[in-house]
Amino acid sequence: MEQAKQLVESIVKGIQEKKGQQIVVADLSGIDGSIANYFVICQGNTPTQVEAITDSVSETVRIALHEKPAHVVGTEQAVWVAMDYTDVLVHIFVPETREFYNLENLWEDAKLTNIPDAE
Repeated sequence: MEQAKQLVESIVKGIQEKKGQQIVVADLSGIDGSIANYFVICQGNTPTQVEAITDSVSETVRIALHEKPAHVVGTEQAVWVAMDYTDVLVHIFVPETREFYNLENLWEDAKLTNIPDAE
C-alpha cells in the first residue's frame, strides 16, 4: 500500500506540473470489489492541456518510480484520458466531460481528498 501512496504522490506532482485543476484522490482501498486502490481525478481546460497533463504524469512517474502505465486510453480525443497504473487509475478530463460523468459521486463510499491547485 505504501507503494501505491508514493505512486499517487508522483501522479499528483505530474498533474500540478502542467497546472491540472481540481485534483481529487479517491481512496477505494476499503471498498469490496473496487477496480483499484485509488482514483486520481483532475481536469485540464482544453484537450491540449489534457494531453500535456497525461505526458507529465507519465514522465514524472517514470522518473520517480520507474513505472509505466499498463494502459492509456482516450488520447485521440483528449476529453477524457484514463491511465491505468494497476493500483491507481488516473482520470484526466476537460471540464464538461468531468461534469457529465461525475466519477466522484459514483464512488461516494470512497474517502475523497481534494488537493489544492498549484500556484
